[in-house]
Amino acid sequence: MPNEKSSLAKARRPASPRSREAARIDEIFARLEAADPHPKGELEHVNVFTLLVAVVLSAQATDVGVNKATRALFQIADTPQKMLALGVEGLCGYIKTIGLYPTKAKNVIALCAQLIEKHGGEVPCDREALQALPGVGRKTANVVLNIAFHVPVIAVDTHIFRVSNRLPLTKGKTVEQVEAGLEKIVPERFKLHAHHWLILHGRYVCKARRPECERCIIADLCRFEGKTI
Repeated sequence: MPNEKSSLAKARRPASPRSREAARIDEIFARLEAADPHPKGELEHVNVFTLLVAVVLSAQATDVGVNKATRALFQIADTPQKMLALGVEGLCGYIKTIGLYPTKAKNVIALCAQLIEKHGGEVPCDREALQALPGVGRKTANVVLNIAFHVPVIAVDTHIFRVSNRLPLTKGKTVEQVEAGLEKIVPERFKLHAHHWLILHGRYVCKARRPECERCIIADLCRFEGKTI
């Protein structure tokens, strides 16, 4: 029975390195999903516009610090028109506890003017249009696309950069390289939330100074030489 022998031979054939790696990556995200099926970003916002502003303000700042500053701000300025009416000086009064606030205030006010002039006061669901706004880079655009418009893109910040290189998922010397690598290897069914899972894992478990491997749910799948267990 040649067909039966052929089937048995295929069954005994060891998995290729590529397929084993794909299975490892799949298991990593399956566990992250099981632990947190519906992850959410930690920047507080009330609509798409305030999300965009919060992400712009979060550059080189913590989400906690941004949230403290924007709670009062978003109560009185939750549209481009209201924010623009504050002006740079008025906005600075609300965000002066955030690093680089003078530059960020100028960018936010200019961003509001451009949203009104070119997009009817609405935040566009388009990466190129988003990146054309003052103060908006690729990472910010990706965060807005992912959270507000549910586009399965991955916004690589310092946490994702670290986790991806450590595990590793994909290695890269720049955030652009890591983003491109993750886009290729993250299974489609996990892409929508992959950005959140990796950020939260890096922020609370796989920390920069000392990863807390003793409570990591994917420690056995990690190849980081500096593991603490």
